Amino acid sequence: MNVIRWTAVLSGVTAACATASAFAVQYLSVEQAQQTIFPEATAFKEQGVQLSAEQMREVEKLAGLPARSANWRVIAAYKGDTPLGYMVLDDVIGKVELISYAVGLNPDASVRQVEILAYRESHGFEIRNPAWRRQFVGKTAQSGIALNGGIANISGATLSCAHVTDGVRRIAAMAQVALPAKK
Repeated sequence: MNVIRWTAVLSGVTAACATASAFAVQYLSVEQAQQTIFPEATAFKEQGVQLSAEQMREVEKLAGLPARSANWRVIAAYKGDTPLGYMVLDDVIGKVELISYAVGLNPDASVRQVEILAYRESHGFEIRNPAWRRQFVGKTAQSGIALNGGIANISGATLSCAHVTDGVRRIAAMAQVALPAKK
């Protein structure tokens, strides 16, 4: 009788452990994010951006955060020969796992759209809600990209909200410093 109970308990523990690591969800590929952020685009051109030491200091000053990386994966969007803006890919830590996301930027470095590409945490996936992500639209590094300072927090997703918000602010600052501006 005890053997049967322990077998049931161990089966339950094994099932719980198996599901605990099964929270990773891939929502969009890079190509799908491009089309979602820039549906009118006819071409996308990847262009890596490497910041100089001076540019990294400027990003830190604008964002109020460490620049974190000199190298950025940037994809320019075009309609014919007309630039529409940029999509920047990044990863931030949620609580313990990475959140992969893309930030669409207008040519003036304001945020056009934020898309969550992959979410690997067991909690906090609410950051994928369109209403939460829409809060970033039109903002720049200096105008309201801060948790509880233009971007609302989500209870139960505090770390994910904070880290994605900081990441978007850092990307907006990098865009202002390093990407060609077109008004």
